[in-house]
This record gives sequence, C-alpha cells and structure tokens, in this order.
Amino acid sequence: MKLRTMPWAVKSRFLASLGMTSLQFPVMVFLAMASGAAPSLRAQVTPQRLLDSGKEPQNWLMYSGDYAGRRFSALDQINTSNAGMLVPKWAYQTMAGGKFETTALVVDGILYGTGQDNRAFALDARSGRPIWQYQRALPVDIRPCCGRVNRGLAILGDKVFLGTLDAHVIALDAKTGSVVWDVTTVDYRKGYSITLAPLMIKNLVIIGVSGGEYGIRGFIDAYDAATGERKWRFYTVPGPGEPGNETWEGESWKIGGAPAWITGTYDPATNTTFWTTGNPSPSNRGEGRAGDNLYSNSLLALDPETGRLKWYFQFSKHDDHDYDATQVPVIVDQGERHLILQANRNGFFYVIDRTSGKLVSANPFAKVTWSDSKDASGAPIARKDASPTLEGNRVCPGAAGATNWMSPTYDPQTQLFYVTAREQCDVFSTAPQAYEAGHAYYGSAYFPNDDAAPFTGALRALDPNSGKIKWEWKHPSPTWSGVLSTAGGLVFTGDAEGNFIALEAASGKALWHFQCGASVYSSPMSFAIDGKQYVAVAAGSALFTFALP
Repeated sequence: MKLRTMPWAVKSRFLASLGMTSLQFPVMVFLAMASGAAPSLRAQVTPQRLLDSGKEPQNWLMYSGDYAGRRFSALDQINTSNAGMLVPKWAYQTMAGGKFETTALVVDGILYGTGQDNRAFALDARSGRPIWQYQRALPVDIRPCCGRVNRGLAILGDKVFLGTLDAHVIALDAKTGSVVWDVTTVDYRKGYSITLAPLMIKNLVIIGVSGGEYGIRGFIDAYDAATGERKWRFYTVPGPGEPGNETWEGESWKIGGAPAWITGTYDPATNTTFWTTGNPSPSNRGEGRAGDNLYSNSLLALDPETGRLKWYFQFSKHDDHDYDATQVPVIVDQGERHLILQANRNGFFYVIDRTSGKLVSANPFAKVTWSDSKDASGAPIARKDASPTLEGNRVCPGAAGATNWMSPTYDPQTQLFYVTAREQCDVFSTAPQAYEAGHAYYGSAYFPNDDAAPFTGALRALDPNSGKIKWEWKHPSPTWSGVLSTAGGLVFTGDAEGNFIALEAASGKALWHFQCGASVYSSPMSFAIDGKQYVAVAAGSALFTFALP
C-alpha cells in the first residue's frame, strides 16, 4: 500500500516505526513511488573525505566546495566549446517567498539544500525528486536583520547540520531528515540568529551568528558532531581582561556586534580555521564606542581544537559605514607564498600572508572615497570627514558595499580571483539612539545621493599579484549573485534581472545565459552523476540544474 493512500492510523504506526509522527516535519517521500532508479542513501562522509574533497569533483561536500573557499570545480565536461548548448534539466520548488540563498551539497547522487524559513531537503540529484523535507517551527517573534534566509548545510558521517533563525544548531539524519540533536546557542530574543552554512572540521561543527544590527555580542562556536555538546566559544568582542577589550570605550563591548555570519575556511597544513566578522554596533555611529573596536571587521585565525586566537587582521578600524568584512577568506598558495585573498565590502581587495597575518597589499577594486591614505602596515585609514553626520556625508562605497556576502571564486588555471562588485555611493547620516535588547540598533540612516550616477554592477576578474582588474562583465544593475569557476574555462554568475550566465574565464566573454524568472541571490555549484556534469543555482523560489543535452 502506498504511503499517501494509507489509513491515518496505519500511516501513523508506519511513520512511528521510522521515528517520525504524522504531524511533524520531516515529510518522507519515497522514491519507490516514482519512476526511475533511486540513489543510495548512505551519505557517509568522513573527515578524511572532506580533507580530500578535491579527489572527488563529482561531489560538492561543503559550502564553498573545498576548505580553501575557492568555489572552483575541477569538472570540465561543460567547457568554453559547448557551454552555449546548456539546457535546464530539472527544477525544485521550495514554495516559499523571500530570498533563496542556498548553496546545495551533493554527496553520491543525493543533493542536500536549505530554503527560506529554515527548510531543509534532500533530493535525487538526477531528477530533483524529493527524498525528504524538513521545516523547523519558528517562533513568531524571530528578528533576522535581512530576510528569513539560510545559506546551506554541512555534512559529516550520516548527519547534515543546520543553523536556524532562532539561533539553534540542529543535526538531521541524512537518510530521513529526522532530528538527531538540537541545541540552543543563545537567546534569539536578543536579536541573535544563524543564517550561514556550518563548517565541519574533524568532529566539530563550527558556526557563527548573525545579529550585528541588534547590538549583540558576536561569537563563533564549535559543537561535537556526535552529541551537540559545545566544545568552545570565541567571543568576537573581547570582555574585560581579554586582549582587545581596551579598544572599546567603557562598556560598549557588551553590545559590540561583530557577528560572524559567513562560513569560514580551513588550512589543514597549519590546522587553522579562518573566519571573518561584521560591523561593530551600532553600525553607523562611532560615538560612544571610541577605539578600533576589535575584533569587528576582521579576519581571525583560530585553532579549531580550542578556539584560541592565533592572529587577526582588521580591515576597517572603528567602522561607521557598516562595512561588514564577512566575505569568504579564500586560501591560495603561490609558490612559497601562503595567502588569504578577500575582496572587502569597504572597496579594497586584500592579500594577506596567512602564516603571519601581515598585509601584503590592499588595492581598490571599486570606487572608494572613505579612505585616501594608509597606515604603517599598509591598511587603509578612514578620512575624518567621511564619517556620518547629522546632515549627512556622501561616501563610496555605499551602504551595501563594493561587494557583500556573495561568494567569490578563485580559478587556479587563470590564477584570477572573480568577485561580484557594486558601484554605489550613499549619503550617511547619524543620530543618537538608545540601546534596547532585541530591537534594531543602527544609530544611523542612509539614502542615495540625488546627483549620484545610477547604481551599477559587474563581475570583476582581479589579479592577486597586482591587485588590478583584468576584465569585467557589466550587469544591468547591481546583483547579489555569487560566482563559480570550473576547469572547463568557465565562470558562472547571475544577475538581478533573473539571468544565469556563463562567461569565458580568461576574457569575460559571454557564452550562454538562461532566464530563471527571478533574481539570483545565491552562489552556484557544480556536480556530476554517472559521468554527466551539472551546474546548479537557486533563483526566486526554485533550485535549477543545467547540463548538456
């Protein structure tokens, strides 16, 4: 008897045998009910498989594709000679509104993803047919800053891991979607949430929080993947007696912000994980929090075993323009040079020595007016007349930054770094605001300048050696799409008008596009099944996959 035609009592007993109830998510959808062969639901991902992810390019085992954060696929079946022949293969509808920001994982023919409002799902990656679906029941008073979004899952063993809008970390059975464990990280009512994909290192689930717009005190946590026990917490705003606390005026550290809301990267050779942090709080008013405000807007090098800080580099000191530094820190080796590359929201493309944390170079990749000088280390210094005022100051980049959270990519073949860029200047103003727990805490306002040029967007190819723009592909308007590069000589990106685009990585020449019908707010990825390469991207409320005919 089919599950959908079972009597209610029989169905309840059957689901109970699987550890589920008829009233709860997940909903199990059996592939035997549909035509076509079902993939194996084993999903056994060991720490060694994660370390060796480059050896199985048919899978996409973590948010950025590998520990280095390069978002590069070694698959080359789709290439510059045939990209124009790409066709859609299937689409999966989340049936949810809002921004669909997931990067899917693919493991041995199973695709795992997340949707808006803390949905999670497993699909047959060949056909898009659901295997299971999960949705967390959320409190009505959650307070996410920028949409009820989630950017993805992590996987280890037979579990996938999800961060939630009410600041929980959850382990789901990869075969069924059933909850294995569920832990509370912090009280969501104070403005905390989790929107990023976790990072798995050895047996640990490493995850950061969002909420810099609510006056939180940011942190990065590590949990035991088997039990959910918290192993360590690193506060991104140091307390009394901790190094860096002196960079906060008075007790402003208690509500200092500095959330870590984008997935970090990991260097196995030195056993170091790299995480970036967001704005100090309030985001656009420096009065009352004098000092550099560590470790806001910083790159942190942490010991993943203990959470101990090895070194840090601060991109924007005492930020009062909301220049979150939560862009993926990409790990690159060039001969004897061991580097971190990051195109920052503040308009500078940074190259940092990842063994020491010392700055190698910082060059603008978009229009920058907030800084016109550098300190002894080479880091940009804010102009005194660029800070927000009651009347307002026009500053570039604008409030959304020269780029934002969308993922870049590094192609080891071209040795170029590709990033979504925005050209926008805004007028920033500020006024006193009292802090109230759980309420927005900006201390500011911003608005476009009437005489400013229209906002523009582009995909830019940057040379890490010179910091210069090698080429750019202009979008009709600024976009929120991330980027994927492949061994086929291609770069994939999307735009706000709904186009998913393939470009030649060496030149930026457009080779193909597909109209998805809605804006792209996600970062694409690639996988292969039975020797056939696919490219996937989320747009609107659907996850699309493409392949050659």
